[in-house]
This record gives sequence, C-alpha cells and structure tokens, in this order.
Amino acid sequence: MLFRRAMLADMGLELAYFSGLSHIFGRRTGGVGAILKFEHVRPRRGDPFQPLRSRDITPEFLDRAISALKRWKLDFVSIDEAAERSRQAALARRFLCLTFDGGHRDFMTFAYPVLSRHRVPFALYLPTGFIDGIGKAWWLALEQVVARNARIGLVMDRTERHFFAASLAEKYQLYGVLHAWMMTLSPDDVAIAIGDLCGRYGVDLYAASQGAAMNWQDLVKLARDPQATIGSATVNYPNLARAKGTTALREMTMGRTVLETALDGPCRHFAYPFGGRDCFGPREMMLAREAGFASAVSAGQGVVRSDGQSDLMALPRIAWDGRRSSLRALRVVLSGLTSRAPKPQTPELAANYG
Repeated sequence: MLFRRAMLADMGLELAYFSGLSHIFGRRTGGVGAILKFEHVRPRRGDPFQPLRSRDITPEFLDRAISALKRWKLDFVSIDEAAERSRQAALARRFLCLTFDGGHRDFMTFAYPVLSRHRVPFALYLPTGFIDGIGKAWWLALEQVVARNARIGLVMDRTERHFFAASLAEKYQLYGVLHAWMMTLSPDDVAIAIGDLCGRYGVDLYAASQGAAMNWQDLVKLARDPQATIGSATVNYPNLARAKGTTALREMTMGRTVLETALDGPCRHFAYPFGGRDCFGPREMMLAREAGFASAVSAGQGVVRSDGQSDLMALPRIAWDGRRSSLRALRVVLSGLTSRAPKPQTPELAANYG
C-alpha cells in the first residue's frame, strides 16, 4: 500500500509537469524562492540494505540539478540573502538556496568539487560534536545492528521485546519501527537504548559515528570560501523537541560558540536537527531567537513566502529524496504547486522504490 502511494505521488509530479500546471501556476504558488536540503553526496552503494538511502544523492545528480536550476533562471543565493528576501516583496526572479546537513566527510570529496565548479553559494549546517569525535550517530549504529542480525532483543518502554528480521523486507520494516521509536525518546534515553543495542550485538557506536564526519581542517578550508556559509546544527544533534530542561538552549548556544571560536567568524544561521514537524515547535523557535541566530531552517516541505509570511525561525526547506532522480519532479516541487511535497517514504520501502 505504501509503495503504491509512493508510485502515485511520483506519477502526480510527472503529470503536473507534462500538463504544464507547474509552469502556469508557478509564479502564483512558488513564493519568492526555495531552499533545498541535502545530506550525503556520494556514489551509489551496492549494499542491499540501505534504510537511509533517501538521504543520499549522487554527485552526478547534484551536477545535473544545478545545471537545470541555472537553465530555469533561478537566482542562486546564500542563506543570508534567502532570509533577507523572505522579508521583502516578491521579485521578478525567484531564488534558490542550496543547503547541506550533517558535516559528512563525503561533502568534501564529492559535493564541494561540484559546487566549486558551478560557483554557486551554499550553506553547510554542522553538529560540532561529530567533528570533535564525541557525537553518537545512533541511526547509523542502528542500521548496523539490524543489518547483521536476524533476531534482535531490546528494552522498549521498560519491557524486553524481541523482533525477527531475517528477510530484507523484514529488516526495512524493523529499522523503520525502531527509528520511529527512538525519535520519540529524550536524548538521554536514546543514548541508553542505542548503548544497549550496540552492547548486545557488538556494534562500535563510536566507529560508526566518527567514520562519517569531516574534520576541522576541511572546515577551515570551507570557511575561507566566500561562497560557503557555515551554520550550526547543535553539538550532539538531538531531537530538540524531546530535550528536557535547558538542554535545547545549551545545545544551540554551545554549537554556535564552538564554530565561532574554531573558525574565527560569526555563525548566524541554524538548522534544527532532523528538522521534521516532531523535532521543533514554538519553544525551539523561541530558543533559536534567544541564542541569537538570524535564521533557523527546518525540513518542513514548502517554498519561502514573501513579506515575512515565512517565519525566519522556521524557514521551510525542500528535503530532496535521493531515491527520486527526475528533474521534472524537482521543477514541480520547486514551483510550489503542491502545498506539501510528497513525504519521503518510510525506510522499509527503500528496497523497492527508485
């Protein structure tokens, strides 16, 4: 059923393109511009189990997309200018802002050469704990646990639970269940849960976490590039909506301070970790203002509206699903014709979709 809905969503985007609706109504529905959200940029992997494949795009797709966006006569702007344009009346030309989350090592190897060749501005949002070697990428460790084991036990809500996941389809389904459950936990409880799983099944949480992170030398190089904007995504990348007490504000302010100290420059922009509707709300938006950020971006799908209609502390981004490679679909989504772009599909569909 979910796979059928995914196929219908893609068909709807293709139909909107070929019908001309996105071209006809784009000026009315497209706002002043859009912010695109990417994570990993790297070649396709051959692993059969890739529950997070939606977060990957290839360097070839990034290159094709930028070339197409230039043909479509969008203004490539920095996140500073995107925030400024959101407060102004709509201009004749819409803007496009490229953003990348996570501070992954593959950014320097595969994304940065493409961006440099096209000479376009971009923003990179970083959780500093991973660069310092203290961050825990529980979602990557969870992937290893599920991939390696056909039978998994863990404590959920104070009850010992057991799951069987021998087939590929069962592994996708189990990963989706456990990932969704962990997203409901406080950061401390996530640490306990993933620590329990890694201890039981021999997964090195720190190795899984640090193998994917860029280093400070890379960031110093990026900070010298006038096309680059370095923004914060906290220290440890927690779900801020589940953080208790002063944890959320401390994560915001410490992440900003670390970057400003290390890179000897201001850090004015912020990205909510994970960025979905369940990961931030009015409290987190208020804290982002209190922390002194000029803007904060989410993963809430949509285009940026003019005249201050888009809140600077919750600027929407189009989180592109890397299993989708159609530039026609990209153009329809950027047109704003759909008030909400199709949601990225749940991890268990990754084996069949795209």
